[in-house]
Amino acid sequence: MSPDRPTRPERTLLAPGLEIPRVVTGLWQVADMERDGTLLDPQRGAADLAAYAAAGFDAFDMADHYGSAEVITGTLLASPQGQGVRAFTKWCPPPGPMTPAVVREGVQRALQRLRVDRIDLMQFHWWTFEHPGWLDAMGELARLREEGLIAHLGLTNFDTAHLRVLLAEGIPVASNQVCISLLDRRATEEMSTLCLAHGVRLLAYGTLGGGFLTDRWVGAPEPEEVADWSKMKYHRFIRAIGGWGALQQVLAAARQVAHKHGVSVANVATRWVLEQPAVAAVIVGARLGEREHRADNLQLFAFAFDDEDRALLNTAFTATTRISGDCGDEYRRPPFLTASGDLSHHLAALPPVWPRHAVPGHPERWRVDSGSVWEPLAGYARAVRSGRRILVSGTTATHGSGRLVGRGDAAAQTVYILDKIAASITALGGKLEDVLRTRVYLSNVADWEAVSRVHGRYFGEIRPANTLLQVGALVGDGYLVEIEAEAEVAG
Repeated sequence: MSPDRPTRPERTLLAPGLEIPRVVTGLWQVADMERDGTLLDPQRGAADLAAYAAAGFDAFDMADHYGSAEVITGTLLASPQGQGVRAFTKWCPPPGPMTPAVVREGVQRALQRLRVDRIDLMQFHWWTFEHPGWLDAMGELARLREEGLIAHLGLTNFDTAHLRVLLAEGIPVASNQVCISLLDRRATEEMSTLCLAHGVRLLAYGTLGGGFLTDRWVGAPEPEEVADWSKMKYHRFIRAIGGWGALQQVLAAARQVAHKHGVSVANVATRWVLEQPAVAAVIVGARLGEREHRADNLQLFAFAFDDEDRALLNTAFTATTRISGDCGDEYRRPPFLTASGDLSHHLAALPPVWPRHAVPGHPERWRVDSGSVWEPLAGYARAVRSGRRILVSGTTATHGSGRLVGRGDAAAQTVYILDKIAASITALGGKLEDVLRTRVYLSNVADWEAVSRVHGRYFGEIRPANTLLQVGALVGDGYLVEIEAEAEVAG
């Protein structure tokens, strides 16, 4: 072995008291390996994990829906070989009321499967931000953290806007797990800027693009079909960035850098992600008992990019199209770059956040109430539909409990407001794309740009008519923004 070849992966401090290797072993492929209904043997799986831990790769990432990954990891943690092992899991509940009992049940299930008293990192995923339960869930998770059941809180597939809301609410977020690769560079933009400003670390998955960012595919023809769920997903990413030709240009540049440093294309792809300043670690998947790449992953720490390498890769990036939207959008809106493809049927099946009610005496008129104490008191509805027309009342960042969300942060308030407006329109059979006009009222004109940027995030492709006004004051202490909207449902 070369004397300068690393024998252990580099380590970093993800959060206070939580030191991890910069390569975390991902266990999502357990679900793929078990998709015929046959579960992996937990003892054999734990032995495979122990080999990773012995080599310094002693942090594992899983989720409640990754097959028996939590059970396998729990088997390791309960053994002598599990000492010092770090387990990150995710809770991905269906949208619904996030009561203290519901949240505690989700955490207790993970604790039982992992066979531990405290979860090192509990990461939260939410399917639709129109449903405000995500904020309730994170508040309850924060309380369970104070109780000692969770060491640190993380997110998975949260976009920049909703991470900002949580930070404005004072939720102690340690990390956000998002896709980052030579194919998908969204997280290196506004997400990284926000994370660096607030001490949130990124855990990057998808760094090898499902295996497509490896030597195996340099110069190779595009496969007619792909066999596993991971490749299905990233094959869609490849099409989104411009197709197989665009991928080949990126691979050619990566191979040139790889040859220069005597490493693999996979090393180059992963090293590029590790060098992004907000990234704490990358998550590299493992197919337990089938194959492992620990020795190759150690090569990540045997070289570093120079300016020539970065310039070469940046030139290759110009041949690609930026993936639309922000981090995690692929799970909530088109183009749905997931293993299962189009998720519109899944999202359409989610119940509306609020029920609609018929308006007596008007057979074509419906209304929606958001539960605000002010609606019955003042005699108005959150939104009304008459025929194809939907009118949404002036909306503030008021939570159902009556408290203000995003106090002191106009951008965070705007995010919460526009989610409420979208939920109101959805409940009445419309969608955000049906909006024809918005009116934005500010208590401080200095907030115009921050608020406008959020408005652009929601409506940048819809482009409704818009009016922005400064008013003397908004009703209520701390309210910085109020927005109303008009929509017309397509016939």
